Amino acid sequence: MRIDIITIFPEICDFYFQQSLLKKAQQAGLLKLKAHNLRDFTNDKHRAVDDKPFGGGRGMVMKIEPIARAVKEIEKEFYPLRGKSKASSKKSRIVLFSPRGKEFNQKMATKWAKSDQLILICGRYEGVDERVARNLADEIVSIGDYVLMGGELPALIVAETVARLLPGVVGHSEDLIGERITKSKGFLEYPQFTRPEIFCVDKKGKACPPDSSSKQRCWRVPKVLLSGNHKEIDAWRQKNSKVIE
Repeated sequence: MRIDIITIFPEICDFYFQQSLLKKAQQAGLLKLKAHNLRDFTNDKHRAVDDKPFGGGRGMVMKIEPIARAVKEIEKEFYPLRGKSKASSKKSRIVLFSPRGKEFNQKMATKWAKSDQLILICGRYEGVDERVARNLADEIVSIGDYVLMGGELPALIVAETVARLLPGVVGHSEDLIGERITKSKGFLEYPQFTRPEIFCVDKKGKACPPDSSSKQRCWRVPKVLLSGNHKEIDAWRQKNSKVIE
């Protein structure tokens, strides 16, 4: 799979792409990630990507021209034979981030992970020319009911969420480390615990070894998780799971 991000700050994405499992996935040839500088697709000496809004108003609006040119060039790069039989079966999806979009969730990520290419468009300033949303984008997406300074963080969130669904990117991919995808809902996430079995703090909030002192506060791992009874453990996890839409 290939994920392309169109942004005026590609260095933000480039740094993140070279960390942890995303870096390993690229090295293994499971995934290709690339951030494109939108200014490289302008045709004026100032490399302008924004202009004043028609009708007046505050701030600047990102222009459709460089975005349209970027999308076309990125698709051409990935599909050099587009229109011929070899390329016709490939699937590309263009996503624009906007506070007005549908809220991104695990169902979307699962669907998008089946694509061959994602092109993620990051807005900035006061917004993006509406013709991008109406004529270029396949999806208009938000990551929550709040406004960020740009679309780079949403793009990285989408890239990581989709990437971890690809075979081989995350260990134990059969159930993605206990997250059970359901047909009617999102996925189930249950509480996780690890060593130590008992964790205590003294009256000052400092970690300390467990003893019989009444001045301690101790938090224990649920006994069922230490039982070795996998049937009871599965039942406990199912009971304590939260459905993430």
